[in-house]
Amino acid sequence: MEILIDVILRAGRSAVELSLFVLLPIMVVMLSLMRLLEARGALDWLVARLAPAFKPFGLTGLGVFAALQINFVSFAAPVATLTMMEQRGTSNRHLAATLAMVMAMSQANALFPMGAMGLAIGKTLLFSLLGGLAAAAATYYGFGRRLSAEEHLTDDTPHHPVADTAKGFLDVINRAGAEAFRIAVGAIPMLVLSLVAVMVLRTVGAVDALTQALAPLLHQFNIYTALVLPVFTKYLAGGTAMMGVVGEMLRDHHFTVAALNGSAGFLINPLDVPGVAVLISAGSRVAAVWRTAALGACVGIAVRALGHGLLG
Repeated sequence: MEILIDVILRAGRSAVELSLFVLLPIMVVMLSLMRLLEARGALDWLVARLAPAFKPFGLTGLGVFAALQINFVSFAAPVATLTMMEQRGTSNRHLAATLAMVMAMSQANALFPMGAMGLAIGKTLLFSLLGGLAAAAATYYGFGRRLSAEEHLTDDTPHHPVADTAKGFLDVINRAGAEAFRIAVGAIPMLVLSLVAVMVLRTVGAVDALTQALAPLLHQFNIYTALVLPVFTKYLAGGTAMMGVVGEMLRDHHFTVAALNGSAGFLINPLDVPGVAVLISAGSRVAAVWRTAALGACVGIAVRALGHGLLG
């Protein structure tokens, strides 16, 4: 019993430190910047100019906006955009392509905090874009080619507050700060539970046993065995929990910055159990195409993994 209590306290301390001292300040800055650019019309201007270039990949203007949200806000931010796309008559084929892109790209709530751990943010963003476009194209032209392409678009532009005055400027920052706080605090329960589960499995030797069982296969493909725990955590508990585990492993010298950068392609994306659950909550049509989108996302993640594996 004492061992369990000690594990819970250590997991709770790590979760709170990560959420409040790493995730929160970075999300406040990034969200404030994004919301100000949004309110000043800069993102509308950017989306309008990027949309024609992204159209051949099966993405609409709102799809471009979802890409910016996943990379610079959080993995949950595109949910509102996906809901908007569904309500405004976007076709199932375009919805699937957009969802695949989102699932394959790096989420800001893990990407930027892990920059403090040594992750190469610029390189990760570049491969995130390439992987997202590959996922969207693979879904639109391949896995989702039989989905309906019929559209009844009423509007394809995002709507958001406008900051034309000092008060409007401050309101946007305050709303962004409150949103960042909700994201950081909302991550604590999942982080604590995930870290407790992972620490318990490590304490009873389950993770070591799994690592030893997989070691011959991993060595055959020259794969770092320490990746077993982060991958196990990521796909079962999500990117934020994985970030907590990697941070702890780096502090204990059980993981390296080189391994982090080499594995970022398949570690930092929302294609996991919690991530998919949140994204498909956007609407019934989004939920209906998630399997198709997941296949396309796997293509995008493979592209990202190859890029990071080759260039580190």
